[in-house]
Amino acid sequence: MVVLVVATASDPASIGPAAAFLAMPGWSPGPPIPEGMESFANGNVRLLKHERSIIAEDDLDRRWQEATGEVVSEVIFLSKHTAVSNRPALTVHPIGVPHLREDETPPQGGRPGWAALTNPRIGPWLRLLQKVAADQGLVPEFEITLEATHHGPLTSTPTMFVEIGSTEEYWGRQDAAQAIALVLWKGLGLEDGNAVGTWLGNGEKVLLGIGGGHYAPRHMDIVVKDGVWVGHLLSGYSLPMEVPPQGSAKSSGDVGGMWKHSIKVSYEATKAGFPGGEVIAHLDQKSFKGWQKNAITSYLQEQNIKIGKPNDFL
Repeated sequence: MVVLVVATASDPASIGPAAAFLAMPGWSPGPPIPEGMESFANGNVRLLKHERSIIAEDDLDRRWQEATGEVVSEVIFLSKHTAVSNRPALTVHPIGVPHLREDETPPQGGRPGWAALTNPRIGPWLRLLQKVAADQGLVPEFEITLEATHHGPLTSTPTMFVEIGSTEEYWGRQDAAQAIALVLWKGLGLEDGNAVGTWLGNGEKVLLGIGGGHYAPRHMDIVVKDGVWVGHLLSGYSLPMEVPPQGSAKSSGDVGGMWKHSIKVSYEATKAGFPGGEVIAHLDQKSFKGWQKNAITSYLQEQNIKIGKPNDFL
């Protein structure tokens, strides 16, 4: 089994960390793969470089196996992050567009209604990223944060994105690239054989975030604590809910929209990404109106999805 790290030459925030990672010891040319792509190997880690947009190449895990015979255990994409605030940031997040209807076109890859299997490293690597960024002098200039589940590309194995934001000035920053490379180096166990965020499946609790903004602040408050595992993070925009005619909802059946599908597939993808784990929903209570909270709570109960308070995850 190999870990596939994917970078694109078309994005400075992707190729920068990839170059810094490849400058570390132990790399050799990887197995031959289709034209327009390059590969490198180091232990059980494979770095794949291509030329297209990072969200344009679907099914790279399956295609890697077909081309090389190596089975991919997880995929980690390196990418730029854009934000209205232009605030410098280093981010990690799961991917998917579970809230889109079949007739909608995903603006940034993926398939409508789909959520990738979540990579168990997301929580542990957020904390590792905080430590490395602080050690490298990037904090407080850079914000270190989770992002909610969004965009593609399609994959079938546990997947995460690691990003540098939020403008051109920061995408090419060498010190930020070095910090991401160090997280990969330490996190994948290439430094000393001790990988960070390896899931052993001992029945631990896993947070499924529901509600809140794109940077998941209420969920972040929990995930920054040691030992917390995190799966999908569904912000408000991933929970489209139609206002019930009478303006209040007694049950989940009273509220239309893709929100139920979004919760269901994200729960299933989190469960599949954390075999043997106990997936528990954590609600950003203040982000919902009363009728929304009632509908969501009632739906989670119908689905036998437990709802947890912050202390339940610690």
